[in-house]
Amino acid sequence: MRIVYFDCDTLRPDHLSCYGYHRNTSPNMDRIAAEGVRFENCYVSDAPCLPSRCSFFTGRFGIHTGVVGHGGTAADIRIEGPSRPFSMSQAFWPLPMVLKRMGFYTVSISSFAERHAAWWFDAGWRETYNPGKGGMERADEVAPIALEWIKHNARRDNWFLHIHFWDPHTPYRTPSEYGNPFQDDPPPDWMSQEILEEHWAGYGPHSAREREIATLDDFKRWIDGYDVGIRYMDDHIGQILDALAHEEVLDDLVVVVSADHGENQGELNAYGDHGTADHLTSRVPLIVRWPGLLQPRVDRALHYQTDFAATLVDLISGQIPERWDGESFADALRAGEEQGRASLILSMCVMTCQRAVRWGPWIMIRTYHDGYNDLPPFMLFNVERDPHELHNLADLEPQITDHGVRLLEEWHTQMMYTSSSDIDPLWTVMREGGPYGVRGRLKSYCQRLRETGRSHHAEALEARHRAGR
Repeated sequence: MRIVYFDCDTLRPDHLSCYGYHRNTSPNMDRIAAEGVRFENCYVSDAPCLPSRCSFFTGRFGIHTGVVGHGGTAADIRIEGPSRPFSMSQAFWPLPMVLKRMGFYTVSISSFAERHAAWWFDAGWRETYNPGKGGMERADEVAPIALEWIKHNARRDNWFLHIHFWDPHTPYRTPSEYGNPFQDDPPPDWMSQEILEEHWAGYGPHSAREREIATLDDFKRWIDGYDVGIRYMDDHIGQILDALAHEEVLDDLVVVVSADHGENQGELNAYGDHGTADHLTSRVPLIVRWPGLLQPRVDRALHYQTDFAATLVDLISGQIPERWDGESFADALRAGEEQGRASLILSMCVMTCQRAVRWGPWIMIRTYHDGYNDLPPFMLFNVERDPHELHNLADLEPQITDHGVRLLEEWHTQMMYTSSSDIDPLWTVMREGGPYGVRGRLKSYCQRLRETGRSHHAEALEARHRAGR
């Protein structure tokens, strides 16, 4: 068996053609989706980059690993302590280790471990290739490494190849000679000049004013940068698929496409940012093509991406480590049925401190630290009717909001009861000065607000953050 996993950084599914986007951003990912299962409601348990990949590859939620941040104590996995054996405990084996022990030759092409000092990520890989730019490499610097490996190794049996592309991540850096395939395509039509003017008058470290997005033309240029990055990455995914076809291994190859998180592109007045536990940052594409096992279809059940790691192990008849939080839905997947979770808890502690509950058509977001954004303590959105989160219904639907709070409390109690620590890492982040991405920047940001005629926002922020974090 051969498996390739395309790990597409910062990729929101609703900007892919196969998820209904009006621009042709993803013809090669679309052909994978046409032959596989496309998951509509897959969410990362912990966002963004470091917490997300930690959860997926370790099979555990951030509240259990301790990794919910990008710096400070909450950026490192908790040590096992006195019970730690000579080597890694089988109960905690990460996904690459599980695959390797099952006889897979495991390979990763990514600079992730170096970028985030996430050395645990290297556990279980037989080969690792670091393109060397700490996440700033483009697809034309990643794909050649994959193509060279495929040329020499594709026909061997039992391998798992992880290929990490960064192109949709800011700063958008597709080479100018590539051009703009979407020059004549309009941007998403949910944005209006009225919304932009409201955002311009608002605030937040990645708000319209800070990104200099004042008009619909500005918005189009911004979205073009993101979408061109997706298309450029997709072109290189196509090159890799063509190389696999040339080696005559594509027909029975398992292909997985996913991401570490999505991206807000104007939602909640955040542009090119993945700093909230909302629908847009937490939802990711998941496309699985498995010839001979899975029939093409759309799966609309609620899934953690972490559950797919457990499902993958189950589908190849492996043993899921006992300390994993991920739960397999392999039986339902084989049968062509939907079997998801009743609700999901989503976490963010890097640019804000938030937890959210996703169930039915709803997402309820609880904000503990606003990251210097205009975010109330509670938000409620019907993401089926309002996918861009324009209408906060928390005050209009108090019973639904309260239900979300109860689901969050029940989850928290269960997670802490099964934790190796009595400390919730969200509160570790709060005690160490707040979200790492904005830690210590209140004074400078309030100065920026005053310099741009928004003193009333500075005063509101200072009143809310009297400790000066």
